[in-house]
Amino acid sequence: MEAYEGLARVYDLFQDNVDYESWCTYLTELLREEGIEDGLVLDLGCGTGTMTGLLARAGYDMIGVDHSEEMLQEAFSKKQESGLDILYLLQDMEGFELYGTVRAVVSVCDSLNYVTEEEGLRQVFRLVNNYLDPGGLFIFDMNMPCKYEQIGSRTIAEDREEASFIWENTYDPEEQINEYALALFVPREDGLYERLEEYHYQKAYPAEKVTQLLTEAGLTVEAVYDAYTRDPARPDSGRLTFIAREKGKSLPGSKPAEE
Repeated sequence: MEAYEGLARVYDLFQDNVDYESWCTYLTELLREEGIEDGLVLDLGCGTGTMTGLLARAGYDMIGVDHSEEMLQEAFSKKQESGLDILYLLQDMEGFELYGTVRAVVSVCDSLNYVTEEEGLRQVFRLVNNYLDPGGLFIFDMNMPCKYEQIGSRTIAEDREEASFIWENTYDPEEQINEYALALFVPREDGLYERLEEYHYQKAYPAEKVTQLLTEAGLTVEAVYDAYTRDPARPDSGRLTFIAREKGKSLPGSKPAEE
């Protein structure tokens, strides 16, 4: 089973410990400090659309991109219930296409760690730079190697009335690949449980490598924070927030740079 094919059905249930609303406040504060109070914003790796919806409620014209059809089905259901005007696109992050540029791109919940090759991540950053307005912002989080090292090889289980899971985690420090085998137990209409299995792979990129790839893709790195704070990144920061800016495009009416 593909990643998120089964998990999509219960993803929000097991993410109820994530404070999306405070994350949204953090993102909107950063955007508004740069004068981005409205306009088009892309949520890259939007999943079930929780953050996409919150940013739409904050006044942004949202586009959500994700490669999982099942996750987008959940996102679309939320859109219908809320009446929010959000455009969802079924696309891979390494090859996404938009109809034009956007004022900002955001990505949360370590979505970019799912890009497991350096060239693939560099390509994502190139595309982001390409689709940003002149001087537009790219704000995203990523898990750091120390977080995967801390988790290591262990089994995590959680049992709830609505569903249960067993998560068998393995981290390879040489390849910096984190693998987890996920077994889900989801109730059926007949009262029995359906077992679903899927595998997830994430790459642990050091902060220095992320900033290098951003720079190589043409973006300017503005700041790296301990995730969702204004505190500087620490060696033991398990998750970081990166802020990068588009450079290279000319503003309307500006003169081309002299050679």
